[in-house]
Amino acid sequence: MAIPTWASDDSEIPDPHGYGERAVRFLRALRHPKSRAAKRAFQLPRWQERIVRKIYGPCHEDGRRIARNVVILLPRGNRKTSLGAALSLLHLFGPERIDGGQVNLAAADRKQARIAFDEAVSICRQDRKITAAVEFQDYKNRVTFPKAGTVLEALSSDAGTQHGRTPSFSLVDELHAWPKRELWDVIRTGLVKTAGSLLVVITTAGRGQENIAHDIIDYARKVSRGEIDDPATLPVLFEADPNADWRDEDLWRQVNPGLADGFPDIEGLRQLAREAENRPSDRDAFRQLHLNMWLDHSSSPFVDMAVYDRGAEPIDVAALAGRPCWIGVDMSTTTDLTAVVAAFRDEDDGYTVLPFFFCPADNLRARADRDGVPYPRWAEAGHMIPTPGNAVDYRTVEAKIRDLCDRFDVREIAFDRAYAMPVMSPLLDDDFPVTTLQLGWVTQSPALNELERAIVTGTFRHGGQPVLRWCFQNVAIQTDPAGNRTMHKGKSTDRIDGAFATWMAVSRAQAGDSGRSIYSDEASRPAGLLFA
Repeated sequence: MAIPTWASDDSEIPDPHGYGERAVRFLRALRHPKSRAAKRAFQLPRWQERIVRKIYGPCHEDGRRIARNVVILLPRGNRKTSLGAALSLLHLFGPERIDGGQVNLAAADRKQARIAFDEAVSICRQDRKITAAVEFQDYKNRVTFPKAGTVLEALSSDAGTQHGRTPSFSLVDELHAWPKRELWDVIRTGLVKTAGSLLVVITTAGRGQENIAHDIIDYARKVSRGEIDDPATLPVLFEADPNADWRDEDLWRQVNPGLADGFPDIEGLRQLAREAENRPSDRDAFRQLHLNMWLDHSSSPFVDMAVYDRGAEPIDVAALAGRPCWIGVDMSTTTDLTAVVAAFRDEDDGYTVLPFFFCPADNLRARADRDGVPYPRWAEAGHMIPTPGNAVDYRTVEAKIRDLCDRFDVREIAFDRAYAMPVMSPLLDDDFPVTTLQLGWVTQSPALNELERAIVTGTFRHGGQPVLRWCFQNVAIQTDPAGNRTMHKGKSTDRIDGAFATWMAVSRAQAGDSGRSIYSDEASRPAGLLFA
């Protein structure tokens, strides 16, 4: 669990030039339409005040602020939007303004970007002097301060290119919801153009590891733990350990500093927790949004990914040479991901798998933005094979299968019938041991149970292959009235091809030496199992 103890203790926060005190006084002089204080004075709880002092107080000897990147991980309901909006005004017309500076409020989409912007505007409108000093350009999502030539503007990551900006202050709101990183890169590269610029990320926890938010939060964690020496990054992380008891109210209070000041509503949290006891999806939402437990991608995961990761030790591929092998192939449409997984039975009733992934090389960056994963980085690292053109080259897939058959004692090559014929046919013509699996409740469920058993017992070895991990964390499970289970995508945009190919390979490996012996009697063969 990560909790910034300095946010609530009495430790000294250096402020040699008084910039921290100056920022606190500015914020307290603002007014907020929902404030219950006298004259609607902006309410700055002690823990938020100490965050402000920690950002602006510590300086280099020449007066330059030490913090340039602030990462605040805060659960929903702790008034992070109000704090972020007030900080943006500090840089628009307050003492931290830079003449001619650009102040950005950036979010995943237009609606989210307007939330912090509207909050800033509502604060401005509570004070006649501020209203007279600034100009509101609502139709442009802008507020300007003509005296200093500064501009505050709301930006969204779905609004196309934003190149050419030179921000002096950027508030990045709910980074966990950003579908792609283009705007993030524009903001980061723009900030370095201005001396004394500041980036503040304020977000709740997200899901999955293959996204920009996880990268940024994980970096901040390493800075917080002292693993990375980066004084310019200030981590302010209020998050609970994913294995902690989510029903523990003491934990709620540690992770939600606002509870000491009456927000979020404790009774509301208790009601959500009661409902979450019997609704797994609500439980995941409670853990993620109110306790900042970073979850895996699927809302109804097949397995706990922390358990899955136990099989990430490197695999000695050379030691597998000549061993019996079963291959699962999940073909795709010509423009999507194709997976080939080779499975080997181990002496401890476990399985070792070697996964291979194929995707079109053209527009790899666009595909990465669509799926929210780093295809180019995976391709460069050899974790997936880009094939020439804008469609998967089936000849490359076929060549890989033939190569596996040369290296290992391949007993079966199992295909899903969909899109399989271009690769199946030449293999069949050359007498390779090709079979097809027609997917359904009865065929999937037994092998899913076997795959789950191996993962849970730590006998499923995958070498930490990142594309396969992403596929597994996307898997959601559906169960029929008879208790049979099938794999499905957690969301329509998710990819589970690698998990599906793994299921096929393990299914056939579980069946025996060749898989044919126990299914040779057609009358007793489970529905859906066909041999070509």
